[in-house]
Amino acid sequence: MSDPTPVFDDLREESEELERLVADASPEQWALATPAPGWTVAHQIAHLAWTDHSALLAVTDVKAFHELVEEALKSPGSFVDNGAEEGAALPPAELLTRWREGRAALDAALREAAPGTKVPWYGPPMSTASMGTARLMETWAHGQDIADALGVVRTPTDRLRHVVWIGVRTRDFAFGVNGLPTPFEEFRIELVAPSGELWTYGPEDASQRVTGPALDFCLLVTQRAHRSDLALRAEGPDADRWFDIAQVFAGPPGEGRAPKGATR
Repeated sequence: MSDPTPVFDDLREESEELERLVADASPEQWALATPAPGWTVAHQIAHLAWTDHSALLAVTDVKAFHELVEEALKSPGSFVDNGAEEGAALPPAELLTRWREGRAALDAALREAAPGTKVPWYGPPMSTASMGTARLMETWAHGQDIADALGVVRTPTDRLRHVVWIGVRTRDFAFGVNGLPTPFEEFRIELVAPSGELWTYGPEDASQRVTGPALDFCLLVTQRAHRSDLALRAEGPDADRWFDIAQVFAGPPGEGRAPKGATR
């Protein structure tokens, strides 16, 4: 069993980097609209705080987590927005403190969990390492929304390997949730990391391939950019179709982002 500590370390660093982005933001900046319809910068941070709290319950209080799931099932179309709305109504300093304290508690709980622990979630149960990876993916993706709202270009890091990993593993989910047959063969995926390292997945001789920058792949699978604005290449009909439907998050198919009309 591999040591999950590096995942937790990367999640902590990703969260701290996002906090530095918003820590000195003005009230007007906290109220800026992000690319997610109806969500401000405050909504984005509130959502992360809400989801971190849910994850903490899943790790430390399974009964309370199941009660939370039951509440969610009463309003499946709005419970995520409701959680974000509640937090966004707080003063920015209070919201920031809530998020900071909540993620610190989750970090400690993940590190203290017994090896092999399976954590319940809104989908299938997952390991603590997978929970940490999922939290990092969401922190990075919502951080991108915030950066876009603030007009900031973030410097990508090799922490993106965790987002890439989820993106690769959710290929079949993306086809299934869109009512499409799962591709029979594996794809070959070759992505250039921010450090310049080549990250590869799948058989070398696969006929269908995906190549390009790891950053662009992450923007694609988190639906933070349209395929036409990314320097990614798909070879093969199924790989090309994947570019239209890729998503790493649970739930129904997302609408994605409209093209900007310019190549990145």
